[in-house]
Amino acid sequence: MQTDVLIVGGAVVGSATAYFLASQPSFQGKILVVEQDPTYEKSATALSAASIRHQFSTPENIRLSQFGSSFLKSVDQHLCVDGEVPAIGFKERGYLFLATAQGLDILHTNHHIQRAENVDVSLLTPTQLQSRFPWLNVNDLAAGSLGNTGEGWLDAYALMQGFRRKSQSLGVQYRQARVEALHREGRRITSARLSTGEVIPCGTVINAAGTGATQLAQTAGIVLPVQARKRSIFFFTSSARLMGCPMVIDPTGAYFRPEGEGYLCGIAPSPEQDTACDDFEVQHSLFEDVLWPILAARVPGFEALRLQRSWAGHYDMNLLDQNAILGAHPDVDNFLFANGFSGHGLQHAPAVGCALSELVTFGEFRTLNLDALGWRRVLDAQPLREINVV
Repeated sequence: MQTDVLIVGGAVVGSATAYFLASQPSFQGKILVVEQDPTYEKSATALSAASIRHQFSTPENIRLSQFGSSFLKSVDQHLCVDGEVPAIGFKERGYLFLATAQGLDILHTNHHIQRAENVDVSLLTPTQLQSRFPWLNVNDLAAGSLGNTGEGWLDAYALMQGFRRKSQSLGVQYRQARVEALHREGRRITSARLSTGEVIPCGTVINAAGTGATQLAQTAGIVLPVQARKRSIFFFTSSARLMGCPMVIDPTGAYFRPEGEGYLCGIAPSPEQDTACDDFEVQHSLFEDVLWPILAARVPGFEALRLQRSWAGHYDMNLLDQNAILGAHPDVDNFLFANGFSGHGLQHAPAVGCALSELVTFGEFRTLNLDALGWRRVLDAQPLREINVV
């Protein structure tokens, strides 16, 4: 089988790319998505905290999320198949970034960047925070930044399956296998060898392989600075009733948000514990020793809570600057990358899918200028650093 575009990885980024490419009137080629696990049980999409925000420190990330929010709000126009629309359950309840006096300058700097990008965000004083969220302890806070529209959380698995189902309805083929190696001749990838033994000749290859992206790139002689970083997520219940609770980002980096009858929470491990790994063992000590004291201090009602379940997933972390690497490598003309999202792949998937479809079809970005996220800053070791990594 020969294909015009081979997409390696069929989770939310890969399937979003397949959808946008198949929907592009100017593209008439064949699209094949190769996904090693069609259950997506261990995919970052399925194991994420499933949220979207506009409050980034990098304009490109803000624009990617703004595109994503617009897409989510009109998902019925995009992903409807045979009258059925994926039930993504987008809850537009905002993000609340909290800051002590030490973090106030960064909060203000980010606010100016966000307002310049027309983000609907408000800076709140401790008095305003206490009035709006009476369950919140504001004694050590200097301010908070609240997203008013466009931010919230959703059913990530439903969105991913919506992209997949719509792509298939548009003629995209999906194959269960692992791409073990790419065959490169000079400046081009000519074929891919699958775990089934099959060799697929291809025109363009898109690396959307998540934490497997680095190994895939190596088979084509490219060093991709992306490693897997484990993130544990905890679900707990509490008698506390937090009216109007958004996704709260504590100054410590801990987060929590409502989920059904309880709350989701998490925090990144300390730098010395945040090493490359491929296991899915939950870091229980994070909850017991780190998260619970933070939660109880920030929300007095959380002093009495009950941990119900937990799980672990992986970020595909860009070690250079925690921003995505998007587009073609300068040494290979037909090998496109969408890797290193560092935790914000789900929310940026619609925009990235659109952008990659434009690169394949027109050889350039058209809807959003994302050149700053390309390979050049990686090769020149000039990071485009994202400060607001959660």
